[in-house]
This record gives sequence, structure tokens and C-alpha cells, in this order.
Amino acid sequence: MKSLRNRPIGIFDSGIGGLTVVRSVRRYLPEEDIIYFGDTARVPYGNKSKATIIRFAREIMDFMASKKVKMVIVACNTASSLSLPTLKRSYDIPVMGVIVPGADEAVTVSWNRRIGVIGTRSTVASGAYQKEIGRIDRRCKVFAKSCPLFVPLVENRFFADPITRHVARLYLNGLKKKGIDSLILGCTHYPLLKGIIGQVMGNVKLIDSSVAVAKHAKASLEGNDMCARRRGRKGKTKYYVSDDPEGFKSSAGIFLKKGIKVSKVGL
Repeated sequence: MKSLRNRPIGIFDSGIGGLTVVRSVRRYLPEEDIIYFGDTARVPYGNKSKATIIRFAREIMDFMASKKVKMVIVACNTASSLSLPTLKRSYDIPVMGVIVPGADEAVTVSWNRRIGVIGTRSTVASGAYQKEIGRIDRRCKVFAKSCPLFVPLVENRFFADPITRHVARLYLNGLKKKGIDSLILGCTHYPLLKGIIGQVMGNVKLIDSSVAVAKHAKASLEGNDMCARRRGRKGKTKYYVSDDPEGFKSSAGIFLKKGIKVSKVGL
């Protein structure tokens, strides 16, 4: 495993939302190099079939393998919920999604075992969070709600706009009435709306899956003696997309503070 230490971590998403995962991994694993791939030619994944999502994910995994990554994080909730079992069977590279870490943290912090989940239609319909929470603690009751308008609101930078607050109330008031004590933000865009979601939900613990998966990745690398050894040097991140690198670069400012270089690659 020592020979793998200084290989990069691969992170992929259907577009730009996975940059919240990059941000969290950089926070918890500052010395690691990262390869990020955003499938901007085929975004969104939320309205695609399971077979199509698996095909896309396998193509991206082949790209990650060509970059000799030591681990892959599937930052997309839709791809995590639909393709992860196939990827784990098909590749020797350790693969981690965002579903298990988010569910695990929600169960850990919940005191009344009433947990909410919000995400895309595909993620909610897959039942992935519900199944994983039930596997961890079958006593938990899970209440899920798809919030499709949250992604375009984030990408248009309506973080604190009255329109966003109104949409959040429409989506979340039903969950609030269920008496949940924790809410999984089951889409990588949603952490950017924590402020408004928190205002609407009140005294409910918000579970940021990007933070949860970064913690799990750190624990996995430490447990397998695979953490980078760079003598204090901060890791570098390389960004790749399947289309429109300039558009991705511009939108990345929503998630990242500094400018980035982006390369286009074909799969």
C-alpha cells in the first residue's frame, strides 16, 4: 500500500456539484492530490435511466484508472445510488459513494430516529438512503422529498433570494411536520443552501454528505496506511470535464474561492 500513498484521489460528478466534495476533501486531507471529473456533456444525471448512469460511471472509472488514482469518490448522489455496486464489483480501485457516509452520520446524530432526506427525483426514487439507514438501524423512520428546483437555484446563485426561501418552504414544510431531528442534504448542490434550509427547518441537524464522505475517505486512507506523505506540501487538484471547460470554470466560482484550470477530455 505504501507505493500508492502519493497517487491522487479521484472524484467525479455529473457536473459542478461535486466541487463541494473537493472542498471538503481538501479540508480534511490537505496533502492529497485530487483528480476531478465533471461530466458536463451529459448533465443532469437525475433524469437518466439506471442502465445509462451505470454506463456513464464505468466510462468515468476507466478514465480515473488511466490517471492511476488510489481511490475514487462518486460525488454524485444519483450515480452513488444507482452505480456503486457495479463499480465495486468491476474495478480493483476502492470506490466510495456519498450515500453510506451521509446515512451513517444521520443515524449517529439522530436522537428520535426520525430522519429526513432531500435530493433529486432519481436519488429519492432509488430509496438508497432509506435502505442504508434501515440497514444501520431498522428502528429509524425515514421521510424523503425530492427538491428539483434547488439545483438551478444554486447554479443561478440565488443562495439567499426570497424565491429560494419560498421554494424551500414549499418543499420542506411537510418534512418539518414529520418531527424529524436530522436532515440529509442528499445532493452536492444543497450545502450551498444550508442557510435557508436551516432557517426553514429550525432546530434540525443538517447532514452535509460532502463532509461525511471526506471524513470516511480520511478514515479509510489512514486505516490502510495510504495517506500522502508530502512533508507539509499542500496537494494539487486537476480538473477535467467532458464539455464546455470555460463554462465549468466560470460556474466553479460558486463552490471554490480561487480560479482553476480546466481541461476537456473525451470518454
